[in-house]
Amino acid sequence: MTVTTRGALPGDLHDVAVVGAGVVGTAIARELARYGLRTALVDASDDVGNGTSKANTAILHTGFDAVPGSLEARLVREGQHRLAAYAAESGIPIEPVGALLVAWDGEQLAALPRLAGKAVRNGCHDTRLLDAAATYRSEPRLGPGALGALEVPGESIICPWTTTLAYATQAVRAGVGLHLNCRVRSVSEGAYHELSTGRGPLRARYLVNAAGLHADELDRRLGHDDFTVTPRRGQLIVYDKLARTLVRHILLPVPTAFGKGVLVAPTVYGNVLLGPTAEDLDDKRATGSTAQGLDVLRAKGRRILPDLVDEEVTALYAGLRAATEHEDYRIQSRPGQRYVTVGGIRSTGLTASMAIAAYVVGLLRDAGLDLGPARPLDPVRMPNIGEASPRPYQRADLIAADPEYGTVVCHCERVTRGEIRDALAATVPPASLDGLRRRTRARGGRCQGFFCGAAVRALFDARRTPDAAGGAAR
Repeated sequence: MTVTTRGALPGDLHDVAVVGAGVVGTAIARELARYGLRTALVDASDDVGNGTSKANTAILHTGFDAVPGSLEARLVREGQHRLAAYAAESGIPIEPVGALLVAWDGEQLAALPRLAGKAVRNGCHDTRLLDAAATYRSEPRLGPGALGALEVPGESIICPWTTTLAYATQAVRAGVGLHLNCRVRSVSEGAYHELSTGRGPLRARYLVNAAGLHADELDRRLGHDDFTVTPRRGQLIVYDKLARTLVRHILLPVPTAFGKGVLVAPTVYGNVLLGPTAEDLDDKRATGSTAQGLDVLRAKGRRILPDLVDEEVTALYAGLRAATEHEDYRIQSRPGQRYVTVGGIRSTGLTASMAIAAYVVGLLRDAGLDLGPARPLDPVRMPNIGEASPRPYQRADLIAADPEYGTVVCHCERVTRGEIRDALAATVPPASLDGLRRRTRARGGRCQGFFCGAAVRALFDARRTPDAAGGAAR
């Protein structure tokens, strides 16, 4: 097992290097781990899933409204089935709550039958048109004026953080080298690819570009100009758990060319999300919230679910999605260069991640990579941070075996010393308090660490892993 955050990179030649440790890059590394290959996964950040993946809207899509016949439609449909099964096996929080695509005017209402037909072409056969009365029976707290809805029962909510961490954990345990704080500065080609990074060179025969917002930049370094990534900011508001009873489904607007629009959705953590906005920017680091964006969200939220905007706000966040000038994913193999680009992966990338990984590994095989026989991966079981299953503080068996699971540190989210200890000693440990929050929910509740922050920091500082403190890899 190898996770490094500093020091020189391994000097030997890798079979494959994957650039980008978001949900797609970690899924690809996990898929490659099924074969006897020497694989390196590198990322500029100090943690996995620290870019677009951490700010996902956390929906496991059916792909009902994807462009029929597109690669995205195929991979989302396949990925949904793969990830739902993997989540059940691995303990990733998931809840099949279904969705309502709500029409608020005549034009939107007229679009619903077309969307139902589109869903059928995408292999989603269980949608149902609802009139206004049935819509309000399904969601009694909807604002006035809804004319009808398209019900999509197969939509689910999921934990994007645990998904990415599960992929990375399984990959590392199977022998993948995960190298963080490792920004790729340039790539030279010859008998192999040599990546120049902030931690020295890394050599690999095959290269996979899963760099998310920066995939176009790496692609150009290898001589291609197939797409341009425009960072599309999505701001979101997270409402307190007390708002959870207001909504039963994911409430979706009729989609536009800019995306699926502003939605209201429950989360697996018991909160309610409102968002995202869709703001095309020039700055790939602009993840701040703005007063204007939040005003837009509140106005739309007041129409969708009026009672929601009067509830307490737990947090605000914003993420950047990798929008391109193309409607479809930009997954392209360059066999002559032994190189695969995985670009333009929008918010559906979480759902499609396992299918994208299988597709990319197939492209590598077709480009000449000798995969050898596949081997089963040892199963992984992730800590439960969802609300649908008993948390450790509720389990008498765990507490009897280890009293630290009964010692609550973060009272808003009911996170125990045992959970924090386990996260800090995990295969892929957090390098920051934010990383610890994503793994345990500590400091993620309504007080945002005001009450427990000092205690959580003390545990983090006292029990940091040797690698996070600058030692050898775990």
